Amino acid sequence: MAQKAEIRSTFLDRLYSVLKNFWGMSLVFLGLMILLRLAELGLVFQTHVLDFTFRDVWTYGFLQDLEWILYFLGLLFIVFLILSLLSRTLAKIVLQVTLAVALIVHVALIFYFLKTLLPLGKDLFAYNWNDLILTVSSSGQLNLINLILGLVLFSVLLLVFHLGIKFFPFQLKTSLYFTAALYALLLGFTLLPELISAGTSETKRNVELNKTRFLTEQAFDYWIYGGEYYFDFYLRGSSDDLLVQKEFTNDEYPFVHKNNYPDVLSPFFDSLTQAPDIVFIFVESLGKAYSGKDAYLGSFTPFLDSLEQHSLVWTNALSSTGRTFGLLPGVFGGLPFGEKGFLELSDEFPYHHSFLSVMKDNGYDVRYFIGADRKFDRVSDFLEYQQVTQLEDESTFLPGYQKSPSQNGFSWGYADKELFQNGLRKLPAERVAPQVRIFQTQTSHDPYLVPEREVYQQKLQAHLRDYLKLSTAKINEYLAYQDIYMTVLYADDAVKLFIEEYKKRPEFANTIFVITGDHRLPEVPMASRLDRFHVPLMIYSPLLKRRDYFKGISSHYEITPSLLAFLEKNAGIQLPEEVIWQGQVLDTTRTFQSMIAMPLMRNKNQLVDYIHGEFFLSEGQIFLVTDGLNIDPVDDPDLLTRLTGEFEEFKNKNSYMVQTRKLLPPKP
Repeated sequence: MAQKAEIRSTFLDRLYSVLKNFWGMSLVFLGLMILLRLAELGLVFQTHVLDFTFRDVWTYGFLQDLEWILYFLGLLFIVFLILSLLSRTLAKIVLQVTLAVALIVHVALIFYFLKTLLPLGKDLFAYNWNDLILTVSSSGQLNLINLILGLVLFSVLLLVFHLGIKFFPFQLKTSLYFTAALYALLLGFTLLPELISAGTSETKRNVELNKTRFLTEQAFDYWIYGGEYYFDFYLRGSSDDLLVQKEFTNDEYPFVHKNNYPDVLSPFFDSLTQAPDIVFIFVESLGKAYSGKDAYLGSFTPFLDSLEQHSLVWTNALSSTGRTFGLLPGVFGGLPFGEKGFLELSDEFPYHHSFLSVMKDNGYDVRYFIGADRKFDRVSDFLEYQQVTQLEDESTFLPGYQKSPSQNGFSWGYADKELFQNGLRKLPAERVAPQVRIFQTQTSHDPYLVPEREVYQQKLQAHLRDYLKLSTAKINEYLAYQDIYMTVLYADDAVKLFIEEYKKRPEFANTIFVITGDHRLPEVPMASRLDRFHVPLMIYSPLLKRRDYFKGISSHYEITPSLLAFLEKNAGIQLPEEVIWQGQVLDTTRTFQSMIAMPLMRNKNQLVDYIHGEFFLSEGQIFLVTDGLNIDPVDDPDLLTRLTGEFEEFKNKNSYMVQTRKLLPPKP
């Protein structure tokens, strides 16, 4: 009997020791996570101007954290218990290190969110190592001081968790109650619906999210379900509610259809006497929210505002992606996304043509200019595939130009004014062939370091006071984002100087300018899930016989088919009989309507949005789209089923293209 009692006593002692270690550290972890949620919300509301309050997000934010903590600790307890059977010391060390690392990662994700207002997700896995290091360096966070602070924080956390065991000397029965409560609550949360706000505000939902949970779920989804697959599909014509009825012709190449796009631009132009030059101006992070007529944040592009008065302007224009990686394939080809954006297929681009290659085939020279590294996001691979005539980046600048201000020694390259000045100097002195010229800016990009800072600080104050006519209180709200708005004002000035200089060139009189943004920047809170894609789009040219504003929804996808149809009719260029453009044509109606259908990719690896007509599908929820690209929730199960099916059909074709590389039949 004495031997049995001794064995039982040893078991209970070991169990008590194991549970004491686990709950001593876990309760400290729980408390620190709650403090971090409070700190996160405090910093978010201190750093950003939001249209909701602390109370609006606290409840769901706390529930998001609690649910994640329960899942995390529930899994850790199982691992900890198994390790404790081998060695209680080893189990204790593993638990200490795991909890400390989890907190440090959570802190890092909070700081990332404070800067971008976007939680880090699958896009982390979409960049190659060089692009990832470049992006992190641009934020200024990768430095020796932060690394030292991280090590100090790690050491302090290890000590705090060790002391937590002594701070919470619970009895065995109490520890068992905690363990039972952990799994009971975990079961309860599993049975509950999603604990997050419904509605149109993406920013509000992002604030509520537990940032570690979001990254973990995104990583799990990427690693487990990230592989591309496809199933059999059947070709079918486009719906009757779209601008163009596409006739698909080849079941082996599901994106191929006959080139039957109407010319919608000719009514706005004088008759052409020769093939015109086409100049594209892509402005980094230029969103409609702060540029042009009816910008709801007020316009910070006074020159582009004046240029609108002499242009064709689409007030409800969409980019195809929420980041720059989709700009060139979207504008110049309406190309499918692949798994991480079309440019990431550069190891073996599927055979395709684009606006650039078609223009090359028709005798045009194609010239591209950027102040950054052309290799970032594999831009140079795409342009070299199109066999452009001239490709200029930061490595080929003429002497005498200075790079943008740096942060911790990092600079994206040359600022926008230098980009345009250098580009103009590098253009050929004589026009021996019609031209396509592309200028892509980069100053209005994180970390938003503007040249001539003092000048633009004064300019911003004057703009807020005199141009936007804001009150002192409102001005102070805008100054929370002064670095961002200064770079937008600077980019607008750069475009102004470029257009003024271009007017002095003899080819100006025969040039068509296409001006748009690549996406809206996320650091200023977005009004809705569709807001990030809402960009200015205008066509300016001395060849125009009248200007106009159009309210029909159009996108980057519509630019190539519209320009090519116009040039075929008016300049006699030859077009392929079969094309792969996903877009329609630019909608020139003056009243609001939507007759397009297209997927929208937020970030690399994040394809969760789709628009068809006046309905927007986002993460399994339907919204009605109205003028200004405002959205309101719609409860319609049948519509949800139909749009989800269409979206899945696109993703199926997209996956097929990735695996087979069959996009367009090669020329015989």
